[in-house]
This record gives sequence, C-alpha cells and structure tokens, in this order.
Amino acid sequence: MGSGGDRRVPIEAQSVDAPLTGSAVFLVLSVADDSAALDTVRSALADLDELAKTVAFRDLGAAFTCTVAIGARVWPGLVRRPLPTELHPFRVVQGAVHTAPSTPGDLLFHIRSDRRDLCFEFERLLLEQLGSAVSVVDETVGFRYFDARDLLGFVDGTANPVGLALPEATLVGDEDPDYAGGSYVVVQRYAHPIETWNALTTEQQEAVIGRRKADNVELDDAVEGQKSHKTLTTIVDDAGEEHDILRDNMPFGSPASGEFGTYFIGYSRQLWVIERMLERMFVGDPPGLHDRLLDFSVARTGSAFFAPSAGLLAALDDDPPAAGPAGAGDASGGVVAPGAPGTAGGSSAPDGSVTPSAPDASSGSVAPVPPGASSGSVAPVTSAGSAEAPASAGPAASAAPSASAPAPAPAPAGDSSLGLGSLRPPLPPERTTP
Repeated sequence: MGSGGDRRVPIEAQSVDAPLTGSAVFLVLSVADDSAALDTVRSALADLDELAKTVAFRDLGAAFTCTVAIGARVWPGLVRRPLPTELHPFRVVQGAVHTAPSTPGDLLFHIRSDRRDLCFEFERLLLEQLGSAVSVVDETVGFRYFDARDLLGFVDGTANPVGLALPEATLVGDEDPDYAGGSYVVVQRYAHPIETWNALTTEQQEAVIGRRKADNVELDDAVEGQKSHKTLTTIVDDAGEEHDILRDNMPFGSPASGEFGTYFIGYSRQLWVIERMLERMFVGDPPGLHDRLLDFSVARTGSAFFAPSAGLLAALDDDPPAAGPAGAGDASGGVVAPGAPGTAGGSSAPDGSVTPSAPDASSGSVAPVPPGASSGSVAPVTSAGSAEAPASAGPAASAAPSASAPAPAPAPAGDSSLGLGSLRPPLPPERTTP
C-alpha cells in the first residue's frame, strides 16, 4: 500500500476503479496547435459526462465508463492551471537490450464496457464532436480473454489493490490538493512474438513470470541474480512501504494478421512508482539483468497523462485563464516536475540536461531517467545509469528534477506486478471488480 495513512479524498474521482469489462478502447489523440482547437477540446471535455450518460443509457447493465487523461504538452493551454506536481512527458527508458520508447499523446480516452458496440458508439460520437481539433495517434481495441489472462496464457493483474487500498494507491490526495481525486496514467502497447514464447516449456514461462501458469500460484522470489517479472515490478521504499498501482491491461490482436499483444495501462497516485517499475524492468536490478518478459514483449508506444477529478473536468469550460507560477509549464510542453524519489540527484550541463548519479548497487535502486535537452529530446536511462542521447526526440521537453522531490528510494520486495503477465486476481467467467 502507498503512504498516506488515513488520507481522505473528498473530491469525486473519474471512473479510475471501474470493473474489468469485456471490451475496451484505448484512444490516444494529439491536439492541433491553435487556440480554436484548445477551445473545442476544452468544451468537449467539460461535457464528456453528458456524452457518456447518453451512450450508457442504451444499456445500464453494460458497465460503460470513460476516463479521460491529459498530457503535459497541452495541460497549461487546455486546463489553464499549473501542472500537477509529477506530470511530464513519458521518458525513454533505455536498457542494454530493450527500450521503452516515448511516443506523442495529448489526450487519452480509456473507454470501457461489456458491450463492444457501446465503446464503438461513444468513440464515434466523441471524434465527431472533436473534429479537426484532434488527430488520432493510436487506437487499440482490447478484449477480455478467458479468466482475465493475457495472450501469453497467464492471469493478468493479480497484485491489483482492492478495497480501501485502491483509492489509496491511485488517487492524489493532500500532497497536491489542487488535484486531489486525480490520477497519473501511463500507457504502453506491447507486441508479443507468440511463436517464440510458445517455444518455451511451461516451467520456463513460469520462471519468467514468477507464477504458475495453471493455478496462478506465486513462486518464490529469487534471492540473487535473475529476478522474475513479478519481483522486478514490486516497489517497496526504504521505509518498508509497498507502492501499488492499478492496472487494467487488455489483450489485443488478430490471428489473421499475426498480431498478438497486451495494452498496458497503469493508474497511480504517484507517477514515479510506474517509472521505477519500468526502470527495473528495462535496465534491470542489478543493472544488466533485465526483465526476461521483455524478450517476449516489445514496447511499441509509451505516453504519460494525468486524469483530473470529475469536478475539475466539468469546470474546464468555466474556468477563466489563470497565470501559473513561474516554471509551471507552457503549451509547448516544457515542464518542471520532480524526478523519482530517492535519487541522489546529478550534475547539470549547460544545455539544461542532467547527468544522474550512478545506481545504488547495495539497494538495487536505479537512477531515474534524466530530463531532455531544450530541443525536446528525452535522454534515456541506460543500463549503466548514465544519460545518453536517444536516436530520436521525444514528443516534448522533459522535466528537470525539483529540489523538493518526495521521499525515499524504493527497493524490491513483495508482489505488485506491473502487468504484462503480472497478474490481476482470478476473475469469475462473467465479471469482477479489480
């Protein structure tokens, strides 16, 4: 569970904790660079709840919801408020073997229902309303597969928080009161070379995931050396607190085209938790021993967003423009946000980039991805923990770490898997809540 104790969130959240459904659409859009487009999008987001009710009314038992999240590049111009504390464009994570790329995205619509036609109808009406103000960056249609398994054959999402632990892990509270009730969101589209995976024995697959395939029973953690996916995606800080996220992953694909994949979506009260998971997966812990699941799961996209509370969303069209504090960000995407907690910082270069300190070998922690240069490039985390220029620029300039970055560096323990095979609790054939 994340830190916060008896923290309360009196603000109405969006449907972050909606139950796992039979169908979902993950729609990532970019917003045109003009004030008319921002006005159109702002008006549509303010009225999004009404559009959702119109579609949901066709079948009130179909569990229809839509959660919208906004990226750092358009936040200042669209919301007309300072950025949430940790919001910044997704940062490239570069390991010795695998890379988590950063891809553009200004808006994310997470559309869910037990009926595919309701998801389709909502998306159709939404895009009709937004018109030329937006363009589609990525659209992925996901489906529930048997008892919430991924296409690798393992149950997905077992470690999701439940009950009172769910809002504690996913919703911002007193630490950023202007955005209480909101949630950070990261999405990635992973492709599976399914024939290569199927060439492994069941025992080899189980060693990669960290669970038994048939009954989902957890295997013992490795004491040293190569760690399983389950272990690498567990985040426990120096105070002994485990930091959970909520994942609502869905399989996608087409046997006819040979496409098999998992769409990862993670909701978190703190963005650094997901970033730390990805660093441990791609760079490894210790560095060089990456998550072997990545040998069978190729990251194609990566974007970060913030899902504001329902109240803030509904008031978007009413809020007058307000100048944020210096350094809060601008519509071009330059932002200032803290890095992951527990980092020792680094030295600043003349171009504004930061070289992080080396990873702490004793704790297994990995230095966070350094911010990109002013050109908009995003410097990746490398297997050695140092910054190096990526092959291509990211969607916007990355954030420089704040001097007031919160609390301690996480270290491995427990079970809070990221997803891709990590294991939502077993679900009855019809439906369940995460």
